Amino acid sequence: MKKVKGIKRYARQFLNTMNINEVPQAIEQLSAISDLMEKDKTFRNIMISPVFSEAENQQIINYLGQRLKMSETTVKYIRYLSASKALSAMSEIVMAIVAGYLDMKKRVKAVVTSPVQVSKDYEGKLRDSLREITGRDVDMEFVVDPVLLGGVRIKVGSTMYDSSIKGQLRLLRDKLIKG
Repeated sequence: MKKVKGIKRYARQFLNTMNINEVPQAIEQLSAISDLMEKDKTFRNIMISPVFSEAENQQIINYLGQRLKMSETTVKYIRYLSASKALSAMSEIVMAIVAGYLDMKKRVKAVVTSPVQVSKDYEGKLRDSLREITGRDVDMEFVVDPVLLGGVRIKVGSTMYDSSIKGQLRLLRDKLIKG
C-alpha cells in the first residue's frame, strides 16, 4: 500500500472547515470509521479498493453516514479523503486532527503508564506538574503496565518522561556499556 503524504495538511483542512464546538463529535465519528478499518480487513478493503468506482465509494460512504448518524460535514470529509486516495491513512489523519484540536484549545494529551492504578491525589499532583512543564492544560490517559515494576512513564506529544525502574535500569546499562 502506498504511503499517504500530507497527513497534517488533511488534518488542518478538516479543522479549518469545522466549527470548533463540533470537532469532538466529528473526531468520535472519524475514530469509529478508523477503528473499524483497523479491526476489519474486509471493510478496509471495501473502503480503499480501486475495484470500486468513485461513485460506488461515495454511495458506501453516504450509507455509512446515514447508518452511523454522522454529521454532513464529516461525511463530506470522508468523501474528500476517498477521492484523494487518503483513506488508507485514516488513523494517522485522526491522530493529527486530535493533536491539532488540542493545540487549538491550548491543551495537551499525556499518556501515563504505571505498574498500578494511580491514586486521585497523585493524579492531581501529576496534572499540576505537567501543566507547569507544558504551559497548557493536560488531558491525561492512564495505562496500567505491570512490566514497569515501579515508577511511571509519561508521554506528552513526542516527549517521553521515564522514571520507571525499567527505564532507570536501561540508562544504567547504557552508561556501563559506554564506560
